[in-house]
Amino acid sequence: MKRCLLAIIVSFAIFSCASARAYEIAVVKSVNIKPYDEAQKGFKSVCKANIREFVVSKLNGSEVLKEIHRIKPDLILAIGTDALSRIKKIKDIPIIYVMVSNPRSILSGEKNITGISMNISAEKQLSALLKVSPDIKGIGIVYDPGKTIHLFKEAQSSATALEIALVQKAVHSPKEVPSAINDMKGKIDAFWLLPDTTVVTPESIEYLLLFSFENGLATLVFSDKYVEIGSLMALNIDAMDIGRQAGEMANRILDGANVSNIPMSSPRKAVLSLNLKTAKRLGISVDDEIIKNSKITY
Repeated sequence: MKRCLLAIIVSFAIFSCASARAYEIAVVKSVNIKPYDEAQKGFKSVCKANIREFVVSKLNGSEVLKEIHRIKPDLILAIGTDALSRIKKIKDIPIIYVMVSNPRSILSGEKNITGISMNISAEKQLSALLKVSPDIKGIGIVYDPGKTIHLFKEAQSSATALEIALVQKAVHSPKEVPSAINDMKGKIDAFWLLPDTTVVTPESIEYLLLFSFENGLATLVFSDKYVEIGSLMALNIDAMDIGRQAGEMANRILDGANVSNIPMSSPRKAVLSLNLKTAKRLGISVDDEIIKNSKITY
């Protein structure tokens, strides 16, 4: 009887120990920079698991893959484009990506990969622009159909819903951009810059800023660096909150959800950046409450 009872106790202890096993997650990061570190911090605040960190800039691709195959983590968090590019060939471990600017260019329908996009929804961006400058009636967009057709269609849909006229020009090389922008003269009162590598070059940015100042146009861009050099505003991601979103996604997967049933998500939180000097130059009086809750450049 005592032996039987002892066997039951030992079995229960083993079962409890196995049940309480901490999950192990490999965090593969492209490089150590502040936004990536913030995303990782946000992830760790939500997903309570043992973390093994690998920085791609310090290792070669084969070393990263070799280590991951050795430790066999329950899940992989890829932070940055290089990180996702290195580990996407892994098929037997769930992968979540964050801070990847254009995941569509890297992925090809992998069933074990999902993540958080860096693109703030067009609806949020346009709504933010209208809060800052409510009198806008027409907006211009230049895009390359081969690179950002999905972003353009989303912008078009949002503009239609908000009854804003969208003047668009399709281009296929950077040389066409200045002419496409110039053709919008007198037809728009704002310009919306998409993260399109054909459109966004140092020369086109310089031309766009000059054009916008000469014609009194508000400019909605996708990065703080363009706000700092004269664009009116940008709606940016919150890296910490994207990390938290990824942590919540990871918890669902670790609890048994199938990765293929968890679609890519958009950032749920955004940070507004404003150039008040540009606003003043354009004659835009920004509401104090908006200024209070924004990142400001003077």
